[in-house]
Amino acid sequence: MSSHEELTGEVTILGAGIVGVCCALSLQEKGYAVTLVDRQPPGEATSYGNAGVISPWSCIPQCMPGTLQQIPGWLLASDGPVSIRWRDLPTTLPWALKFLANTRLAKVEKISEAMSRLVHENVEVYRRFLNGTGHENLLRDSWYVNVFRGTASPALSDLAWRLRIDKGAPVEIVEGGEVRDIEPAISEDYHTAVIIKDQARAMAPGRLCKVLADKAKAQGARFVRAEVRGIERAPTAGYVLVTSEANIPVKRLVLAAGVWSADLLKPFGIKLPLISERGYHLEFSDPGVSLNHSVADVQGKFVVSSMDGGLRSAGTAEFAHHSAPPRYSRADMLGPQTKKLLPALNIEPNERWMGVRPSFPDNLPAIGELPGHAGLFAAFGHSHYGLGMAPATGRLIAGMVDGSLSNAETSDCAPGRFD
Repeated sequence: MSSHEELTGEVTILGAGIVGVCCALSLQEKGYAVTLVDRQPPGEATSYGNAGVISPWSCIPQCMPGTLQQIPGWLLASDGPVSIRWRDLPTTLPWALKFLANTRLAKVEKISEAMSRLVHENVEVYRRFLNGTGHENLLRDSWYVNVFRGTASPALSDLAWRLRIDKGAPVEIVEGGEVRDIEPAISEDYHTAVIIKDQARAMAPGRLCKVLADKAKAQGARFVRAEVRGIERAPTAGYVLVTSEANIPVKRLVLAAGVWSADLLKPFGIKLPLISERGYHLEFSDPGVSLNHSVADVQGKFVVSSMDGGLRSAGTAEFAHHSAPPRYSRADMLGPQTKKLLPALNIEPNERWMGVRPSFPDNLPAIGELPGHAGLFAAFGHSHYGLGMAPATGRLIAGMVDGSLSNAETSDCAPGRFD
């Protein structure tokens, strides 16, 4: 082995979604040889389906004060933003109680600070990763246009806006015709908008992941298509990925397999409160309208963006086991909701999609070496924020692998915080 290999060595990443790919690129920047293992090609699973928002200001957790009071209304509405598969209640309820315990103001403020550290350089890093690929246009400068209708109106003194503003987010309120000056396709029923500037959106999130994976491959990364059924300790050092075919020995392992990561860790006696929070989107391939920015319907809790494949409307949270069949009515309801927002929208034809968000009750991911398991690193549990937090996750994992960054420096996301 050369002196360079002795210094850097090899790292295997289980999971070729956007988090795993960003880990690969960050490790390569430090000189590591990288292998990615996944049962699917890069960008085919959860990384594919979202509204494409990449914001340095995504520092607002789902566990906000007042959430408990809103949950009954969300669940009772047939087209509400949250649904529960009731047969999974024995799993969902303990998680929900932990989630609600995080809605206290002091905890929300602490979580928001941790989230901010994970997103504040995301646009800059994505641009660096995309540089030289020939696909730099996959990332476009964008605003986040949060629109209000009916009697609802924003107040920048509210906690969610204040948390952003305190971190430097450029925020302003526009009203009346100014809303349609920014987005002409929006219905006149929407009277006010809060604009968040200085961010970006992915024009094709799945394609973004594939392009970055191709860059990692061009830089020497290996890709192995395999279904990993388990992880075992190697007889001497390292780990073994147990697959349906040949087992794969690894020296150091980064676990970036989303919600499936928790199941893979159970044989090690590691139990984590990670739950499947499934999301849906509906993409209109011939929409007849376009948007200049990403638009969020604040009351409806869905986000719409123009993308390379048409116009995508994404939202809803469905608490159900990751193996449960998709309930595509959750995607279909986005059609009439988006039509209210954009009256000229052609709802047909459209394509439905469902993906599984891996969510911890504090809305923060697990990043770092697992206690008592040298060389085994967590990089999963990013909830709604995987696309925005992936670049920082890669940087942190690379720093922990080479020893330049300790778990203490990322204690808010330490995988052992639930012990």
